Order: sequence, then structure tokens, then C-alpha cells
Amino acid sequence: MYYEHQKPYHIGFINEAGARYAILPGDPGRVEKIASHLEHPRFVSQNREYTTWVGELEGEPVLVMSTGMGGPSAAIGVEELHQVGVHTVLRIGTCGGMALPVKGGDLVVATGAIRMEGTSKEYVPIEFPAVANLDVTNALVNSAKELGHPYHAGVVQCKDSFYGQHSPERMPAGYELLNKWDAWLKAGALASEMESSAVFIVSQILGMRAGCVLNVLWNQERAKNGMEDIETHDMTAAIQVSIEAIRKLIREERDET
Repeated sequence: MYYEHQKPYHIGFINEAGARYAILPGDPGRVEKIASHLEHPRFVSQNREYTTWVGELEGEPVLVMSTGMGGPSAAIGVEELHQVGVHTVLRIGTCGGMALPVKGGDLVVATGAIRMEGTSKEYVPIEFPAVANLDVTNALVNSAKELGHPYHAGVVQCKDSFYGQHSPERMPAGYELLNKWDAWLKAGALASEMESSAVFIVSQILGMRAGCVLNVLWNQERAKNGMEDIETHDMTAAIQVSIEAIRKLIREERDET
């Protein structure tokens, strides 16, 4: 449902600009930096984990809104953005590499996500796949190519527990975590993060478009194998790719109308 003139309870703002596109970092501290790449950026709202700015691309208003960490808050954010008229969301975040070719500083464009989180299970049974929208994914891949940023496109693992991944041996369920991690590696999962599958599933159900681009912080599997393990927290490439992808989507939508 679309509530243009009502303020959703959690995100805490009315979409007065009429934005239909939103870039979604997890970290509220990244919102202003991302918005600075838009034209005429300005602060909109701050409530709970949801800090929001708005700017313009190609004359089209674009929101930048943080979602906090994990599936529950990301799902609430997407639900309430839908309520105020947003139809396309692009998650931008960080991840840890899993596949050995994935290095710190590379980008990962998630085409789909392993649903190892709990939020999406309260939307649709686990057999339904968490898949990114093809138009948004193509815009991200083409933007990464054009800007010359190293990238990988494929499936990521989406989890609820950060420490369940990094310290599985101390968890009572460690036997399950370790066996599943090995399965994801053997199946070719590229990276691990915490929001993508919830964003994909909620967007799918609401009839929205969703995509995801991630900056690789490091790769623990490369370290385990005695390979060089670069660590980087520079989000510049991911921001540039997300901005350019939204620009492409805006232009494509105009060409279709």
C-alpha cells in the first residue's frame, strides 16, 4: 500500500520529494558521504537506525537511508520505503570474501543470496530463492565494468550472527555452522554479509526492484590458505558504482516512457 502523506513509524519521514529510488547502506555513518555524490544533497530525518538524506540524479530525487545491521531492520526499512512510494532499492554494504579469487577491495554484486537469516522465513518458505532484480544487477555490473573496478557477480551468504561466522567453534550449534560454511564454499558462494536476502525477498513480495553491491573488507579463506589477505574499508568504489547504477536505471526508465 502507498501512504504518500503518512509518516511511517520506524523510518520517520514523509517522502515529500517523491523519490522512487533509494540507496541503502547499513551504517548510518555512511549516509551523508553517499549523499554527497548526489546533486543538492540535504538531510531529511533520523529515527532509530534510519538516517535519511535526499539528493538528485538526472533531475530525479534519490533517497539514501541507512537500515542498521541485519535482516529485521532492513526488512522494516524496505517495507516502509514501499509505503512512501519507493520502487527501486539498492543495498550498498560490506562483506567478507569466501571464494579464494575474491580479494579485499574488490566489489561483489550479489545476484542471489543464501537465506541463512530468519527474517525472510517469516515472509515465504525457505524453498523460494532470494534473487536480485535483473535490471538493477545489470546496471551494477555494467557500472563496475565502465568504471574499471574489479568485481565478482554471484551468490552471497546472508546470515544473522556475525560471531557465529567468525567464532563458530565456541557456539553450541558450531557443528552445523561449520558444515554449512563448508557447503557454501564448495558451492561457490562469493562472500558473506547480513542483509541481502531479506532485502531481496521483501522487495520481491512487494513488487519492488532490489540489487546489492558490496565492498570486500577481507577474505578469511585466503588467510587460512596462506594467501595474501588485503584488508580495506574504503567504500569509494562501491559508492561510485551504486551512484552510476541508479543513474542508468533512471535513464532507462525515461527511455521506456
